Amino acid sequence: MKVLVYSAKPFEKPLLEKANAAIHKISYTEKRLTSETAMKALNYDAISIFSADDASDIVLTKLRDFGVRYITLRSAGHDNINLKTARHLGFKVANTPSYSPNAIAEHAIALLLAFNRKITLAQQQTLQDNFLLDNLIGFDLTGKTVGVMGTGRIGSVLVKILDGFGCNIVANDTSSNEELITNYDVSYISKDALANEAEIIFISLPLNQLTHYLFDKTYIAKLSKKPIIVNVARGGIVHTTEILKALNKGLVSGYATDVYEREHGVFFYDRSHNAPNDTELHQLLCHPKTLVTPHQAFATREALHNIASATLENLNAWAEGKHAVNELS
Repeated sequence: MKVLVYSAKPFEKPLLEKANAAIHKISYTEKRLTSETAMKALNYDAISIFSADDASDIVLTKLRDFGVRYITLRSAGHDNINLKTARHLGFKVANTPSYSPNAIAEHAIALLLAFNRKITLAQQQTLQDNFLLDNLIGFDLTGKTVGVMGTGRIGSVLVKILDGFGCNIVANDTSSNEELITNYDVSYISKDALANEAEIIFISLPLNQLTHYLFDKTYIAKLSKKPIIVNVARGGIVHTTEILKALNKGLVSGYATDVYEREHGVFFYDRSHNAPNDTELHQLLCHPKTLVTPHQAFATREALHNIASATLENLNAWAEGKHAVNELS
């Protein structure tokens, strides 16, 4: 098949080529998939897209008209594609659901530890020959009540790591994971109860109609313990305006995030010579109670290898007239 890879990163290409083993004719573009760049897919059988790409209704219609039949996502989340429209237009769509929950869960823990123990500030101080500890006081994780919102693949790994720190773990999800209850003494409670009990909250939920702006003004007001919030899911789950207000008012002790609700066209790009015109992003980056990384949680050697392998497995299955294991439509 002829395949076009959108949002292709230099570090991805060798892995995709190796996984392809010269079976398909693959082309690459660093451009995001948008209504304007959909034309690049003319006469391609399949495209591969990433979380920053736009596969909304108008884009899908254009892709169908250009001859594309298959879409494989190099991500677990698929909030950037309208699956109902994709099915209606006859697309086969698949994702890479379990490329490395370890990578993302470990990054979430890294965000918490770096924020709590003031690692960034410590480095800034020592580079200036300032070795005082006055501003570098953190707290022990042992014994803290930690809320995990979403106990799927990533959330489950988070629970296991947090258990090793000696945390008391409460969780919320649409269904309970019996393994986590039995082996890690996890208590499943309501969202409101979690807001009342948790001193630290990890977000590992998919972005959908139920979770969009879950952390809004109303829910943030229920956070009685002034928790640190760690987000390795999707930026749109947290209302940026409201989290900034909460940080300024002291309703939240900190916000460590790998995602941002308006990250498209910003994250994954060097904008040092063309700074984003986004006041709230600037406030988030500069706030003394935040830690922001550029959607890098997935970026480990193991995860990238697994993404490439799963992407080509999807394409190979379709080329052979079979259903892909990770097929969504």
